[in-house]
Amino acid sequence: MSALPLATAEACDANPHLILNGELRALQPIFQIYGRRQVFSGPIVTLKVFEDNVLIREFLEERGNGRVLVVDGGGSMRCAILGGNPVQQAQNNGWAGIVVNGCIRDVDEINGCDIGVRALGSHPMKANKKGFGEKHAAVNIAGTRISDGEWLYADSDGILISRTEISI
Repeated sequence: MSALPLATAEACDANPHLILNGELRALQPIFQIYGRRQVFSGPIVTLKVFEDNVLIREFLEERGNGRVLVVDGGGSMRCAILGGNPVQQAQNNGWAGIVVNGCIRDVDEINGCDIGVRALGSHPMKANKKGFGEKHAAVNIAGTRISDGEWLYADSDGILISRTEISI
């Protein structure tokens, strides 16, 4: 992982060829910023679920090793699929960040954690616990296809997805 945080705007300016050939993509600006870590990056692990958080919890119980969990929650605004306890566990297990195409809850608790979290919004209702979903599957979020093993860069300007690790 890069020693210094990578500014997304600078990454775009320095890599127009990667943008043109589709190797560097920006997510549509639909996410709210949560957690104390405003800038984060790392290799991506993907997960596809719908109103169910069992598989999210399973991933975050693993060692994160600086990775970013990208969860396609189908854009559901009917319940939260991520809460404070799993985010605390993710922080403790070394995850760099979590991006949720869906809602979170326990916002004050999450905002106290030293981890980057992006989500569509917050919702007080909790998710189902059936364990349905797909691990390591390519997902489509915010106008962009995201695959396991790609790299994510996030800061206050937005979120970039790159096929490989980039630097300026």
